[in-house]
Amino acid sequence: MELKEIQNLIKFVAKSGASEVKLEMGDVKITIRTGKSDDNGEKTIIQQVPAMPVAAQQQAIPAAASEAPAAPETTEKVAPTEEESNLVVVKSPIIGTFYRKPSPDKPVFIEVGDTISEGDVLCVIEAMKLFNEIESEVSGKIVKVLVDDASPVEFDQPLFLVDPS
Repeated sequence: MELKEIQNLIKFVAKSGASEVKLEMGDVKITIRTGKSDDNGEKTIIQQVPAMPVAAQQQAIPAAASEAPAAPETTEKVAPTEEESNLVVVKSPIIGTFYRKPSPDKPVFIEVGDTISEGDVLCVIEAMKLFNEIESEVSGKIVKVLVDDASPVEFDQPLFLVDPS
């Protein structure tokens, strides 16, 4: 996004009366907050950060106690044991909402025990109203689905365990 576009966006937000606008495009995240300062002038804050660092976001939100324990549990369950050391972990390439079905009235893409080939669609992840098909990069057998349907997922979060043998 170019500086002129950002300036136009700031002007638009100021005129609209909105108190906060968040915009995410690719790896750029912009938050514009307007409000009244002590001298009754308008205060605008622009924050532009890469959207990728998930670890920093998780550390910044310890107040959400209900969600904070969920991420470590998932990570602990995925830690390979002796019998799981040969399994391949399929991870989320993007942040979004995980869906096992292409639409609510259709069957799931894959079930535990299904044999998959490289390029098979495993699930979809919705990000910013776009449904991204996640394809398998390995061939094998689905051992475990690690995420519930319609759950939010983070970048690089484990989704499936696949036995490549």
